Amino acid sequence: MECLWKLENVSKKYDVKKGDEVLALNSVSFEILKGETFGVIGESGSGKTTLGKVMIGLIEPTEGKIYFRDTSLTDLRGKKLLNLRKEFQIVFQDPYRSLNPKMRVKDTVMEGIRDNTGMKEKREKVKELLGMVGIEPARMYDYPHQFSGGERQRIAIARALSTSPSFIVCDEPTSNLDLSVQAKILNLFLELKERLNLTYLFISHNIKVVDFIADRVAVMYKGRIVEYGEKVDIIKNPLHPYTSVLILSAFLRKADINEKEKSAGKGCAFYPLCIYAKTLCSEHIPQLKEIDKGHFVACFKRT
Repeated sequence: MECLWKLENVSKKYDVKKGDEVLALNSVSFEILKGETFGVIGESGSGKTTLGKVMIGLIEPTEGKIYFRDTSLTDLRGKKLLNLRKEFQIVFQDPYRSLNPKMRVKDTVMEGIRDNTGMKEKREKVKELLGMVGIEPARMYDYPHQFSGGERQRIAIARALSTSPSFIVCDEPTSNLDLSVQAKILNLFLELKERLNLTYLFISHNIKVVDFIADRVAVMYKGRIVEYGEKVDIIKNPLHPYTSVLILSAFLRKADINEKEKSAGKGCAFYPLCIYAKTLCSEHIPQLKEIDKGHFVACFKRT
């Protein structure tokens, strides 16, 4: 399969206070194949959202290289970069905040349609996109507050599709919705993927959601990818201790986590909480290694 995205040692630092930095992404490397849904799971603060935003250029990486169809986005500037950005879009977590409350639905969806398209053609395209996501085209003149949460997310998806993208970042797009609505939105994503030949980066903290929709899965912890591979391998045969914790839904008391995190050294970020940890883990950072075909893990226990 064609490699659509390639990330090489991508890092992102945020300045939080004078002289203080947070490393949201730490030397992240992986590839996304054309036509697949690449799932990213991890707890809040693991760097998932930062990863998605860095990939599509909403924020710039501090270090590393990002390639889209063999073109280096980190070296691209000006009009060439703007034209390429039309190929990828993002659907945010909160449909209540991602839509402008003062704009009618038709205007929200119309924003991404080519400027050289006539107004009549634009309205017809809006109707087509709304129908595609399950919104009655006659409601294109309504405002966001007149829709339910699930309907607003459908509108956000229609807006993302308005530029005819080939790649969409789905940033926890169902986490703010009721369970019954979540299932419908997930099925909509699958239908659109097949119909429009889309590729997804699907971000979630919910393993069941990722298990349902993803082809391959990456597990993130404190800005690093600690394991990635085929979904069935990650879910059925997790190699990293943190992945096992996620899948088994093991819960550690907050006090225990805080106490142990204070003693975290310069090695593996999961070292203070890992039951398999050795001195080596506290002193060195394990690198991703291929244990089985297509199944990578960053753990000294496995390598």
